Amino acid sequence: MNIEVKQADYRNAKDAQALVDVLNAYACDPMGGGEALSPEVKSKLADSLAAIPGAFSILVYVDGKAAGLTNCFMGFSTFKCKPLVNIHDVAVMPEFRGLGLSRLMIDKVEEIARERTCCKITLEVLEGNTLAQAAYRKFGFSGYELNEADGKAMFWEKSLSE
Repeated sequence: MNIEVKQADYRNAKDAQALVDVLNAYACDPMGGGEALSPEVKSKLADSLAAIPGAFSILVYVDGKAAGLTNCFMGFSTFKCKPLVNIHDVAVMPEFRGLGLSRLMIDKVEEIARERTCCKITLEVLEGNTLAQAAYRKFGFSGYELNEADGKAMFWEKSLSE
């Protein structure tokens, strides 16, 4: 089995298609919302990511087939006055789960974060996604709190509907 882990080239047709294929499979999964990406998103995703300063994606190919994806965005920690990386999506195609691909992608993200002198890597995970939580803990992630009395940080959103 040949495993290739690489930073995606959004302008490369193979990488752009892999990005869409893996993200769409994730979107269709219950942990991704259970609904396929729209045709518009599929057609614009790679170009839109390429236009965002600080966006980067990690792809994993197994024997030439798209197997995993991690989408990341550069951010900034005001308390540390240093850049950070936020992992927005981590997805592994169902037929490739259990091969340690998410670990390989996270390791690549960490390598890039260290090259960019980042102070940390952040991500969000659903409360019910205990498999992902266990993996992230194994990779060194944890919830954070400033003090025990105030509890752990929560990731919230406010949708801005079109």
